[in-house]
Amino acid sequence: MSSPRHNSSWHRLDRGEVLARQGRRLHRYLRDCVLPFSARYGELFRASKLTADDIRSVADLEKVPFTRKEDLLPTDERPRRALDFVLKPEPAVLARRPSTVLRALWRGRERVREELGREWRPVFMTSTTGRSTEPVPFLYTARDLELLGLGGGRIVEMGGVAADERMLNMFPFAPHLAFWYMHHAGLDRNVFALATGGGKVMGTEGNLRAILKLRPQVLVAMPTFLYHVLTLAADEGRRIEGLRILVLGGEKVPDGTRRKLGELCARLGSPGVRIMATYGFTEAKLAWSECPITPGERPPGYHLYPDLGIIEIVDPKTGRVVPDGTGGEIVWTPLEARGTVVLRYRTGDQCEEGLRWEPCPCCGRRMPRLCGRISRVSDMRSMRFQKIKGTLLDFNALEHALDDLPGVATWHLELRKVRDDPMELDELVLHVAREPDTDAAALETAIRELLRSNFEISPNRIEFRPAAELRELQKVGVALKEQKVVDNRPKPAAPAAS
Repeated sequence: MSSPRHNSSWHRLDRGEVLARQGRRLHRYLRDCVLPFSARYGELFRASKLTADDIRSVADLEKVPFTRKEDLLPTDERPRRALDFVLKPEPAVLARRPSTVLRALWRGRERVREELGREWRPVFMTSTTGRSTEPVPFLYTARDLELLGLGGGRIVEMGGVAADERMLNMFPFAPHLAFWYMHHAGLDRNVFALATGGGKVMGTEGNLRAILKLRPQVLVAMPTFLYHVLTLAADEGRRIEGLRILVLGGEKVPDGTRRKLGELCARLGSPGVRIMATYGFTEAKLAWSECPITPGERPPGYHLYPDLGIIEIVDPKTGRVVPDGTGGEIVWTPLEARGTVVLRYRTGDQCEEGLRWEPCPCCGRRMPRLCGRISRVSDMRSMRFQKIKGTLLDFNALEHALDDLPGVATWHLELRKVRDDPMELDELVLHVAREPDTDAAALETAIRELLRSNFEISPNRIEFRPAAELRELQKVGVALKEQKVVDNRPKPAAPAAS
């Protein structure tokens, strides 16, 4: 299959032509790559009485059963279950293909053998974070790493990053997508990019020193960690001039967070900074970004790469594809991936406004965009504040509300049980660092009113703390991801075996 690097013209196509191209590419991908070489999908298609010939359009994808995260998790019977999703071609099968024979005649057998190895042999791995389930490995071939750089390079391109500019990548060093995506982005576009490894490697102070020495135009980081680094710089009276773009990922980026980061950059000597939020997930081996916008502007949505994969939006209850512009769950199918491959993967992420196809109001590109807030179903938690019944609390919306509230610099929410008794009621303790010149009593009243009117809850305590203590509570520089919501409720004891 041809390299996707030459498909930049897709953003000029209308919706119908994009879908037609995707359908043709999907059919070839299933026929030539997935079904012959995937243990999981070969078995699934046979059980569903499907072949590649049944899937010739994006609409035909609805015939294919969904894949869920639990399908990849190990079991006692199949401890290496995730390997069923790895494409494993038999060398003899590849050697018999007419395309392979012709390439061998033209380029020589050794050259073709090396090329096939780069296309199919896994050489790299990332994994899911394992916050709610067992971490799942995702394998990459050399070809997948090229796609990783291609996708990351498109973010650099959308940001208008010049070849002589410098990027500082503060994503945490780990076998996770975000760090490696932006690492390969710099390599793909031949842009200088220093990776600090985030707080766990160099600490907050070490990352600040790197910024002061490198003087980058582009900062890449998780928003909570970046906020603490820039706050430390402001507290120390530092100057950070020349910042142009903040590329944010790994967490939600509410309007309030954008505002605070923009204000901090202005205080430090970089007014007018623009922000690019990104969205990605391990299973896609890709991430997508918004156009760079100034804080206060309406986010235009995440620009997708239709030549590399298909995103469907489905009703989370029925599983049926919903019309464009309608919110629902994000479902992913790749079109070029090797290594670990998942088809119609249900992410559990809810997109508020779904897919939009009209030209982007910022850049004019016609590629499809994911619009509106994206939230995780797993962030809906049941809380029992009274004896009668439980309350389903949407922590996605709660995070946005607290981040957007003027006067709140940063916060940490602790879920507890009364007297640490698993059978008792739940309680909320909210730890808050105030923005400068913010009255504590007035802010507490505003927080309680916000939570009461929007979520019908009231925290048991609101404790105002210095920013340094919030950094400790959020485990900045200690945990892989800063912890803004922590569930410290003790679990009920397991019943004794009879």
